[in-house]
Amino acid sequence: MSLETLWLALLGLLLAGYFVLGGYDYGVQMLHPLLGARDGRSGPRIGRQGRNAALDAMAPFFLGNEVWLVAFTGVMFGAFPYLEGTLLSGLYPLIVLILVGLVLGNAAVQLRGRARSARGRRRWEVLIVFGGGLTALCWGLVVGLLLHGMPRRADGSFHIGPAEVLAPFVLACGVTTALLFAAHGAAFVALRSDPDLAARAAALGAGLLRAVAAAGGLALLLTLFGAGASMTNPGTSAVLAVLFAAALAGARWSLGRRHRIRAFAATSCATVLPVLLVGAGHHPYVLITSAGSGLTVHEAVADAATLKILTVFAIVVIPVILAYQTWSWWIFRGRTGRRHPSYF
Repeated sequence: MSLETLWLALLGLLLAGYFVLGGYDYGVQMLHPLLGARDGRSGPRIGRQGRNAALDAMAPFFLGNEVWLVAFTGVMFGAFPYLEGTLLSGLYPLIVLILVGLVLGNAAVQLRGRARSARGRRRWEVLIVFGGGLTALCWGLVVGLLLHGMPRRADGSFHIGPAEVLAPFVLACGVTTALLFAAHGAAFVALRSDPDLAARAAALGAGLLRAVAAAGGLALLLTLFGAGASMTNPGTSAVLAVLFAAALAGARWSLGRRHRIRAFAATSCATVLPVLLVGAGHHPYVLITSAGSGLTVHEAVADAATLKILTVFAIVVIPVILAYQTWSWWIFRGRTGRRHPSYF
């Protein structure tokens, strides 16, 4: 395996890890009002768990999952400088909106518990949902643009405008991803919460998975009619699309039969597959135009000497990230409300 291929795989691994781990964070944020009793209605039996139930499920991992996004950005800056310069400038409006969603959502989650009134908490809850939903939707739009292809100027730069973002296929991908993250968050809450809340989260997740299938089906139909994705490797893309549908079906089947671990594993696979679709479906391109040409891996990657130096750092840093993530999941294993206190 060449260094170019190795670093491209590492870039995809980090983005996929962020989609899996950050995805359920945003999903939990979006579902928080639906899975927690409102103040004044919870009663003495539900109490704190009713108000913070969904947030408590993700609390031990909150903010820690963004390390995958930081690592992904670092790899893109170091190993793929031409991709970074082209991609971030071309997608600048959506990148800004993603950062706005991250800041608002993270701040609202932490400040909600400091509100002194029910009205104040509801205001923070609105920002919690808005931050998670905006981030998830914008990431879906980014995936849709990468699959559909971005316009390329005469100087070789890529650029998007309102017409590209509001294209039916791109919007369908945005909605699909937002719903998928929400379903992933529901599966995570079902895995981590007490039996009563887990049952509610599983029922909600099953309904969301149907919506994901409908939105994803629309994106597939647009592609079949020539208004969707521009794939360099249609055979590989078709296989990944089938696997995506199978992951959704497996997650819904598992939720219906209370197989919480299997359901979360299936939704995790479903969140990984869009990243694989962008990478494997477009190889050897990392950015593509609707005409089928674009920026190749060889054009985007750094020189061999730089990659060798970065490989030394990667051998040290990547195992540390994986070890930290494994350790945190092991320490905070089990359902909330039994072993762990409320964090928010």
